[in-house]
Amino acid sequence: MSDGDKNPAATPTPVTDVQGDGRWLSLHNRFIAETKDKEPEVVFVGDSLVQLMHQFEIWRELFSPLHALNFGIGGDTTQNVLWRLQNGELAHINPKILVLWVGTNNHEHTAEQVAGGIESIVHLINERQPQAKVVVLVRMPSSFFVLCLLHC
Repeated sequence: MSDGDKNPAATPTPVTDVQGDGRWLSLHNRFIAETKDKEPEVVFVGDSLVQLMHQFEIWRELFSPLHALNFGIGGDTTQNVLWRLQNGELAHINPKILVLWVGTNNHEHTAEQVAGGIESIVHLINERQPQAKVVVLVRMPSSFFVLCLLHC
């Protein structure tokens, strides 16, 4: 992808409220409220793969003691996560580690576009949370390549 091309997977975009119940924006606002009330050591951000982690014992055993926050929303794409992070979810916190797991729902994008979206998110995190180590987890269809970025 040339520099002149605009990457749709790296364009911050809120979710369209097709159900008409404001569910996605409500979750986003709840996450912002949690940043004002808690001091997490670890923050998880992403789609349903992150959101569902709360249901497993490993969350209670390993991550709850670290005051971890779970900012996962099912169905989110790279551009949705980028919008959420630009609009308050990184405010008021100073985590040691930020785990990003997104890209699974970017069905309409190429692997290169998804990688660019992930890179944009990591860049934003590094700007707004320079103290945090960023861990990127990727689980994508086999036609996609795996990108893992680590800010040390």
